[in-house]
Amino acid sequence: MALSSLRNRFLGRSTPSAENPIPESDNPVPVFEKSGAATASEADAIGNGSTLSSGEVIFDSEKGPVIIGREGSDSDEHFADDDPALRDIPPQVRRIVSLTDDPTLPTLTFRYFILAIFFVAPGAFVSQLSSYRTTYAPYSVFFVQILSNYMGLWLAKILPEKTIRLPFTKFGFSLNPGPWNSKEHVLVTISAASGATYNLAYGPISMAELYFGIRINPAVAIFFMWAVVWVGYSYAAIARQFLLYDPQYPWFSALCQTALFETQKKQNAHPTQVSRKQMKVFFFALGFVTTWQFLPEFIFPMLGSMAFLCWVAPRNATANFLGSGFGGMGLLNLSFDWSNLSNLSNSGSLFVTPWWTQVIIFLAYVVACLILIPAAKWGGLGQWDHKLMSNRLFTVDAEPYPILELMTPQATFNETAYAEHGQIYVGTQVLWTMFFDYASYSSGVVWLLCFGYPTIKATIEKLRARRRAGGKETINHQYNDQLNILQRSYEEVPWWWYALLFLASFVIIITCVATGQLFIPVFTVFVALATGAVMVIPLGWLYAVSNYQLAIGTTNELLYGLMVNSISGNHNPCGATVYSSIAGDAWYRAQLMLQDQKIGHYMHVPQRAVFFSQLFGSFIGIPINYGTQRINGPVNRSQVP
Repeated sequence: MALSSLRNRFLGRSTPSAENPIPESDNPVPVFEKSGAATASEADAIGNGSTLSSGEVIFDSEKGPVIIGREGSDSDEHFADDDPALRDIPPQVRRIVSLTDDPTLPTLTFRYFILAIFFVAPGAFVSQLSSYRTTYAPYSVFFVQILSNYMGLWLAKILPEKTIRLPFTKFGFSLNPGPWNSKEHVLVTISAASGATYNLAYGPISMAELYFGIRINPAVAIFFMWAVVWVGYSYAAIARQFLLYDPQYPWFSALCQTALFETQKKQNAHPTQVSRKQMKVFFFALGFVTTWQFLPEFIFPMLGSMAFLCWVAPRNATANFLGSGFGGMGLLNLSFDWSNLSNLSNSGSLFVTPWWTQVIIFLAYVVACLILIPAAKWGGLGQWDHKLMSNRLFTVDAEPYPILELMTPQATFNETAYAEHGQIYVGTQVLWTMFFDYASYSSGVVWLLCFGYPTIKATIEKLRARRRAGGKETINHQYNDQLNILQRSYEEVPWWWYALLFLASFVIIITCVATGQLFIPVFTVFVALATGAVMVIPLGWLYAVSNYQLAIGTTNELLYGLMVNSISGNHNPCGATVYSSIAGDAWYRAQLMLQDQKIGHYMHVPQRAVFFSQLFGSFIGIPINYGTQRINGPVNRSQVP
């Protein structure tokens, strides 16, 4: 038995047989279904398996008429603008996403595993190393998406078409199952997005040893890092029925990656003048931006902040504060640094964020920089007027606060040192930033109730209809758009896979906490998991429609502080970061999983293959995250900026 047979069962695909043949073709071909009934000529074609003049073959299917065309071809022309299969798909999605599919393309291949490991390992190291820096240098998923495509094409050329048999078994796998395809490409990129990143659990692990000399057992640390990530992955099951399959949720970051995937797919399969031009423009822009970035970063840093007011009045303190882009209000300030131009903080890139989100962000800038900062600087808004825009801790005289002196060697509060140094002060901007973090946390729920309730209610009705039908059909059958029609070829990820993942993560976290390996009371774990579960749908809905990610860490740490101060006993300061990593990753990783699953939905990749690729990436990347911490983080405090 070949591994391809097992893979088909895992992905929910039937294995070709005499009773269930796959149509023969010289080249794998994409399949898409036309809504509505077949015409008389089409019915005749279905009956005799003839070939249409356009080159597509129509054959019988349990799900209605099916048209076959070549991958990368412009087969979308068979759909009219008023076709019911397109009616619910937003125009921006329709222009980018292919409406064809080939369910026979291999997915979890030998090439996939080679490339996934190749990109996850260095990415996990670089991302974790960068997390210790004040300026974060990300390991871009677009770098993986571009390079993995060419490496996949190269492997398809050099690997022998040989089947490797596993010793003492009936199983085997092919080193080269055919041409490099877009589904392998997507899965490699998803694995990198899952594993080639840093982990929120590095905070308490590093802090405990760095500041308090407490080294957490390596096995406990690695399993805890796995658990907080997999809790988030399991929580994706809560929101996926509401936010993943409904075509009205565009998930703009996923759509941006899909646009590049589609262009690469067309260029690989059937290069056209348009696809060649798109790739030329892409690489020209990439080369120009990369070359240009050397100017503001290394050669001419002044380009990062062209402060006109500072040039006009260099000795005027007020003008310097108004015009400075670094530590000031930035009025009439121009930046030619690409990292500033392309970054919108929690909303990611400017170019994939919808216009209305950008308007709200600009209004927030007006309130914060043009109203609150002047009020704090000259109007006495804050009780403490020093270090207005700094994020550090200070004494009343604006000197750096010796925070480490407040802790005894036993990690308890040093009241004598606190009485000597006095109250801790922070910049006024930090205070109102925390306030808006608290307000935005609850606003996510309010936004959902005000603007998203009708669509959420409609989804609930679809789920009820599915249950009344006996639950035999997948959620894709509740939607009639072409993207969901294509996904009906693949089985859903069973809910119990997510439940088992959550159960394993829950047992790991509770065991670590109950045995005293971590620093929080057991009951706070239940609160962290509960708040994460409650907020997945509101925050996921907001991100799906706006591309804006709310910051939740501040609120999580506030909740922990309120809970832990309500009970007696010694409380390790690292506990807040433990709690925040559990509650934070419950949402952040759920968002990441949903976003990558949306990419899989757009690219017609089997859901189970996407699920596996996400777990595989995190399984490989997290031990490397921990190894990076041991090499760079707690070993020598001088190495940490």
